[in-house]
Amino acid sequence: MGQRDDDSSESGGLGGLRRHLAGGAGGHRLRFGSGTAGIERLEASLVGEGFAPHRHDTYAIGVTLAGVQTFRYRGELRHCLPGDWHVLHPDEVHDGKPGTEEGFGYRILHVDPFLVQQALGGRPLPFVADPVVRRREARSPLAACLRDIDGPLDDFERIDMTLLVADMLERHSAARPGRRSTLALEALSRVRGLIAEDPVTRHSIEELEKVAGLDRWALARQFRAAFGTSPTRFRTMRQLDRVRRLLIGGTPPLEAALEAGFADQSHMTRMFKRTYGLTPAAWAAGLAGP
Repeated sequence: MGQRDDDSSESGGLGGLRRHLAGGAGGHRLRFGSGTAGIERLEASLVGEGFAPHRHDTYAIGVTLAGVQTFRYRGELRHCLPGDWHVLHPDEVHDGKPGTEEGFGYRILHVDPFLVQQALGGRPLPFVADPVVRRREARSPLAACLRDIDGPLDDFERIDMTLLVADMLERHSAARPGRRSTLALEALSRVRGLIAEDPVTRHSIEELEKVAGLDRWALARQFRAAFGTSPTRFRTMRQLDRVRRLLIGGTPPLEAALEAGFADQSHMTRMFKRTYGLTPAAWAAGLAGP
């Protein structure tokens, strides 16, 4: 990423992020920008304790803006300096911690693999072996998508952003043997749509087989190749999407858990922390921060 990209990142709310880092107090700050279906933009800063190990069902593509970001991923400790990008795959466990006492700040895109799949025209999802893309190697137009995370996104910008994400993934991907088979995308999309439309309902494997016209082994294998996660995990994530919306709207955690289809609040809390690295209470507190 060039100097122009870094300088352009100054707009759109970095003042609050910098004040949080400069204050030196422990904690985190989360600020969601403008998004669209399948794309979420987030600005975050952490001082002190970071995110616990977690995983989500989206691609997470972000750039470090200040400080040193460290995270454990695929068994190794990684470091991102200002201007470095990180590319995390769906369903890959990772954490996130400051590398120094001063903390760190970053901006990130969370992108639905379904959008990437559409941009790739049905090819299996790319595999990026090294999650850290150094500043000198990351001259990507994607930087513009994170300069002003509050700008609205129309349908054309959604498509353009998805194409840029797919291009970045393919440019930094490594060949992965055995992943060139044709996917039954129409059948898989029917299953995905059924789950997304009503994540509260737990559909049986027999029902999903009937919807897809595939046996359970082919369905499980191809669903992951197409969308980066399992049908079960995809359902859990859509339940948690509902929980987040309810929490933002002021719904008590227990009520949110039950309305989203979890057995109880403790079950929802466990799934929430495994997905976002924070408890629902800590996540909500971060949103309410200065």
